Amino acid sequence: MSGFSLLISHLSLPTMTNNYFEEEEFTTQFNGKVLKRIFDQTKPYRKNLYTFMALIATVAMLDATFTYINKLIIDEGIMVGNRERVLQLVTLYGSLLFVHISCIFGFIYLAANLGEQIQYDLRRQTFNHLQGLSLSYFDRTPIGWIMSRVTSDSVKISELVTWGLIDTTWAVMNLTTAITFMLIINWKLALIVALILPVLIGIAFYFKQKILAEFRQVRKLNSKVTGSYNENITGVRVVKALTREGQNLGEFDELATTMYQSGYRAAWLAALFLPSVQIVGAMALGSIVWYGGWQVQMGSMTVGGLQAFITYLTFMLFPIQDLARVYAQMQNSVASAERIFSLLDAQAEITDRPNAVPAATFQGEIEFDQVEFYYKKEKSVLTDFSLKVTPGQTIALVGPTGGGKSTIVNLVSRFYEPKHGVIRFDGMDYTQLTLASIQSQIAMVLQTPHLFSGTIRENIRYGKLDATDEEIEAAAKVAHAHEFIIELEHGYNEEVGEGGNLLSTGQKQLISVARAVLANPRILILDEATSSVDTLTEALLQQGLDALLEGRTSFVIAHRLSTIKRADRILVIANGHIAEMGNHTELMESKGHYYSLYTNQFRN
Repeated sequence: MSGFSLLISHLSLPTMTNNYFEEEEFTTQFNGKVLKRIFDQTKPYRKNLYTFMALIATVAMLDATFTYINKLIIDEGIMVGNRERVLQLVTLYGSLLFVHISCIFGFIYLAANLGEQIQYDLRRQTFNHLQGLSLSYFDRTPIGWIMSRVTSDSVKISELVTWGLIDTTWAVMNLTTAITFMLIINWKLALIVALILPVLIGIAFYFKQKILAEFRQVRKLNSKVTGSYNENITGVRVVKALTREGQNLGEFDELATTMYQSGYRAAWLAALFLPSVQIVGAMALGSIVWYGGWQVQMGSMTVGGLQAFITYLTFMLFPIQDLARVYAQMQNSVASAERIFSLLDAQAEITDRPNAVPAATFQGEIEFDQVEFYYKKEKSVLTDFSLKVTPGQTIALVGPTGGGKSTIVNLVSRFYEPKHGVIRFDGMDYTQLTLASIQSQIAMVLQTPHLFSGTIRENIRYGKLDATDEEIEAAAKVAHAHEFIIELEHGYNEEVGEGGNLLSTGQKQLISVARAVLANPRILILDEATSSVDTLTEALLQQGLDALLEGRTSFVIAHRLSTIKRADRILVIANGHIAEMGNHTELMESKGHYYSLYTNQFRN
């Protein structure tokens, strides 16, 4: 198990407000590129895709054929009293009906299977892509936005690829076969029908951009609504403690109302689209009934031919309505696709250099050489920062919030890279080393531990996936977690619940330390690892951490200054600089910043 996975498992990402994260606006003209990317998802399953499209085409052709057989039954059988001909045509109809039913079963089965495969692939692609993105992406992107992409948007795309494609293929084939048979029966009447097609195209063009714009807004607001759900559920204790229910409901109601209004406008436009098609179709049908009836009276058209012609016109109207409905669905799916592809197009900011090499086993020497770093260019976090750490040293970082302590350990972990200056591991610029080889030798224990759903054994094994049960128990004993684990009803097989919510904060932290012990990193980062537990648990944790620190290069961020008295060097970080540096005794004797922090803390 790589140290990088261990790091990520401990990370507690900040919640981003809507003022910080502004979702990209998608207002480009619809040009087919997004649709192409959607259907590129079907490449591994083209055989199934072509098969079910062929089955749909067969069904549409048989539908048209059945109507023509009905015409023959009327004209060549019933109207002339030829029972033998009627029997022949009915037998043919029955035989084709069996083929028709078989094809319907086949394409529905293949479409459902393809839809599930597309959803699976999209979710796997997005999940895998997220693993490779830099920490900065998650710093600025709300979890709700990401979740909406992976869940609801992937469903929209799969629906378009399957059921949308079914309806489109069926509609196009019905239109083609209907027009073909109309031309065979009476080309003059077919020309009347042809005149309505430009009108229908004009209607579609008018509604296209309006529907798309509203669905884009719906998808954008859906992300914010999902994010609001996530924040209020995960922060429910704070909400109730501060009695924020009313204010939160008001904010959520504003978001939900805006989303409803956009959805309502989209539904109104989509609903208006269909009656517009039907009105034009009704006008065409009236013209055909009038002109066709006159031709029957004149003897230039048969009764069966008129009946078939009216049926074929109906065949045309229903597919056009289906195309209108699919078109509205397509706008929704395209709006979803634009967002899910924007996630897949996001690039990691920290990547391996072209000639990067795997790092050998670290000795543990780390050097900051005139490092400058900022999250926003106008506000530097570290300026001209230099520090050299020898192998096995424990470096404690103290100082006011926002001074740059967390930035230092994030740079060591290479979650970010210096804007200027160099960071060296064992004398080598760490940007010349592969990310995996660096992060596999780093572990982190944070103030708020994170456990995954599963058992205690599985969570400790996360630090080393091939670890034996004996190694897991040995790591738990080093971390002083073994004692409380064996007292649980199921011991190491005890379920921890989602996020470890079935255990206390102290128990979760002890398991996190055991996981880090099992990973056996060369570089260890402790960020407020004991600040959120009681005094007795802190004593146990400190014993486990002392064993974990032994022989490893370590960075310890602490506000409880009593926990860092044994550090080799203590750095007071303020405004991106080292304000003071020395061991506990030296800094206390100098009576500077550290002395003030230490004495004030114990006085309080």
